[in-house]
Amino acid sequence: MNIMKKVNIFSPHTTYITHFHFLTSYSSCPDIVHENLKMGSDGESDQASGTSSDEVQSPTGVCLRSRSHRRISMEDLNKRLSLPADIRIPDGYLEKLQLSSPPFDQPLSRRSRRASLSEIGFGKLETYIKLDKLGEGTYATVFKGRSKLTDNLVALKEIRLEHEEGAPCTAIREVSLLKDLKHANIVTLHDIVHTDKSLTLVFEYLDKDLKQYMDDCGNIMSMHNVKIFLFQILRGLAYCHKRKVLHRDLKPQNLLINERGELKLADFGLARAKSVPTKTYSNEVVTLWYRPPDVLLGSSEYSTQIDMWGVGCIFYEMAAGRPLFPGSTVEDELHLIFRLLGYPVEFLRPFASFLTFASLICQPADGHISLPPSLPIYRLDTEGIELLLSFLRYESKKRISADESMKHSYFKSLGMRVCTLLENISIFTLKEVQLQRDPGYRNSSYPETGVCVFDM
Repeated sequence: MNIMKKVNIFSPHTTYITHFHFLTSYSSCPDIVHENLKMGSDGESDQASGTSSDEVQSPTGVCLRSRSHRRISMEDLNKRLSLPADIRIPDGYLEKLQLSSPPFDQPLSRRSRRASLSEIGFGKLETYIKLDKLGEGTYATVFKGRSKLTDNLVALKEIRLEHEEGAPCTAIREVSLLKDLKHANIVTLHDIVHTDKSLTLVFEYLDKDLKQYMDDCGNIMSMHNVKIFLFQILRGLAYCHKRKVLHRDLKPQNLLINERGELKLADFGLARAKSVPTKTYSNEVVTLWYRPPDVLLGSSEYSTQIDMWGVGCIFYEMAAGRPLFPGSTVEDELHLIFRLLGYPVEFLRPFASFLTFASLICQPADGHISLPPSLPIYRLDTEGIELLLSFLRYESKKRISADESMKHSYFKSLGMRVCTLLENISIFTLKEVQLQRDPGYRNSSYPETGVCVFDM
């Protein structure tokens, strides 16, 4: 199955919109606002229906009752439209609302809410200033930008739309999943802008990804920082997995880090919600170096454990300063895995087509997984080695889960409170969680004392 297949979700005659619901069920950030409001973009009537919750309550669940001559405040507006606290309302907008206060006190229809957000500036390209080009892929270009609504930096992921084919399904997946994933360790989607030529996703801006961070450290990270970053990866994954969402493309380039050291999962283009009962999925997922052996061998039946093998590979890479299995092809990747972890005869038996190939490059082993000899042992303690090997299990069902990993004794030095924080709270709100200076940090002007993460 070609997972990069596109579907035209923006055609006026399409039915895909009502299946994905991402155009108007955007819960904690603004609904997508089309520049042409006459389009019935949500596949539903622009008027609130008789069964719609808009008839009985505002988007925040609070029905604003009519009050004579009541001044409309920013707090009222923020609650009604679910706006961020630092929003900059255009001059005169509150006064304009005040003149029409009776309608303001009535339940909002979807059309009214979209119109209100559009008047403020959401869903419009002119609301965002492009600054620097950060990267370019097959379907999208990412820019560093600034929001005129908050004056904050943002990341603008501009997805090119083909006239006949519309948006790639990866963009549909990313938006439809991220609208429901609100967590301190998952990147936040702020806004969506749709024009005839592009679909722009507006994300919070983070300074660099984990790969860039490791490069800046000369690939010699503080093991304390490795522990903090690993815990944040697991915390974000545990949240996703509880909601049956598989990321399916974990790698250092998809783990973003800000100046505070907060790590966030990003790029959910290959992610998908796992349905129940189990279905089969594409095995063309996960970047090769972080792809588990069962998927490399063609398995398309997998669950949340597909992400845990990648966590182990990333854990090793942070500790050792180099990739664990840097294969150039599927065969090369399997060769590296078998050479380090042994040749598991029973595990390979269901994959008969690969047995001949595997038997040529590996000698049978007793099935015991031992520590790869190339790992610098002095950088990981016994508990760290035990956790690493818990990720690198051939049989997916035997891999430790993200939730179980967070409770592992390897993390005891972070304290007990890191596991009890609310989902939207950063672990750096705890005084006992602080990054240390990385030994390989390349900035010669770096202070000898204190804590600093990046050379800004």
